[in-house]
Amino acid sequence: MTRTAWFHCFAGTAGDMTLGALVHAGADPVTVMAMVAAVPVDGYALTFEPVLRCGIAATHAVVAIDDHHDHHDHHDHQHAPHRPYRVIRELLEAADLPERVRQRAQRTFRVLAESEARMHRTDPDDVEFHEVGGVDAIVDVVGSCAALEVLGIDRVVCSPITLGQGRVRAAHGELPNPAPAVVDLLATRRVPSRGIDDHRELATPTGVALMVALADEFAPMPPMQVSSVGYGAGSRDVPGRPNVVQVVIGDELRSSPGPGQPVELLECNVDDVTGEVVAHTIARLLDAGAHDAWASPIVMKKGRPAFTVHALCDESVIDVVRDVMVAETGTLGVRGATMRRWPQQRAADVVAVDGHPVRLKRAAGRVKVEHDDAAAAAAALGLPLRVVMERAISIATGG
Repeated sequence: MTRTAWFHCFAGTAGDMTLGALVHAGADPVTVMAMVAAVPVDGYALTFEPVLRCGIAATHAVVAIDDHHDHHDHHDHQHAPHRPYRVIRELLEAADLPERVRQRAQRTFRVLAESEARMHRTDPDDVEFHEVGGVDAIVDVVGSCAALEVLGIDRVVCSPITLGQGRVRAAHGELPNPAPAVVDLLATRRVPSRGIDDHRELATPTGVALMVALADEFAPMPPMQVSSVGYGAGSRDVPGRPNVVQVVIGDELRSSPGPGQPVELLECNVDDVTGEVVAHTIARLLDAGAHDAWASPIVMKKGRPAFTVHALCDESVIDVVRDVMVAETGTLGVRGATMRRWPQQRAADVVAVDGHPVRLKRAAGRVKVEHDDAAAAAAALGLPLRVVMERAISIATGG
């Protein structure tokens, strides 16, 4: 069965609310904080506080910044520091994170940068974030992606997102509510949303970007065997309306293999790039949202050795993946076809080997250790790789 997180954004969404909901649903806060700490930023303290919102028990993720700026789900638009997207990307690339956590975080900030670039008519790399550039937003995004990994989430589904109305204050002055960045992000995925008679900023750019970047589908709660539920609180306790995001964690119920999942296959042939360029291209394709990417050796006319670069992706990101393939390889063209896939049911897990997180995959009664995590733990602990892998499997299986 597919491990799924369904986000119910009936009161809006924000980065801290998403993170708090996942921790309340069972993500180990110590492991989450360890992953966040791997990103080379400082000057903050992350805590998780139990609170009540309209009588509902929830968790509030609080990021205390050294300069005493308050962290909340309605970000201080005028005092958040500016940080260019390229700097955030470099920070994430330098961090010792599980690869899926890195990819999810990079995807979130990329959709934010592309949205800002569209609004300000500039290049995404040159975008300087105001609201989302602060340390608190980096913690919210990386923390949420880390919590998804700790919970072993393979699929994210999101409800329609509730929006406020009126006006809000931002770095550029007074803006309509919902903010232009929020509306632009919703438009990129045609995200279903609804407005209510509330003049607060219910949906923040960071919260919406997490859903736009990570949700596989925007739909009602799927048939699932529920294992836990969590509520992530915003800073305000609003009378008559719980200021929370609800997340439901469970295994989706599948009665039959069904027609399979539609997926786009993109390919190009290249005979003038090195293996290093091909490897970098594969990494960039995965970062761009491809489900999988790989290269096959081929022989072209006149016996020239070459590669075919392949990528599988959803239709929603086909333009981004295609553009990355062209930019990185210099190919003169990309071909594509619609295919279907039937992924095997599997689950992800994270165990701590002497304090170091190591991811595992479970499928068909087997447990497989993620090599990169085990290698990093082995290097840090001064132990042989095989010993760390054996310990991880023993912890996972209760041996």
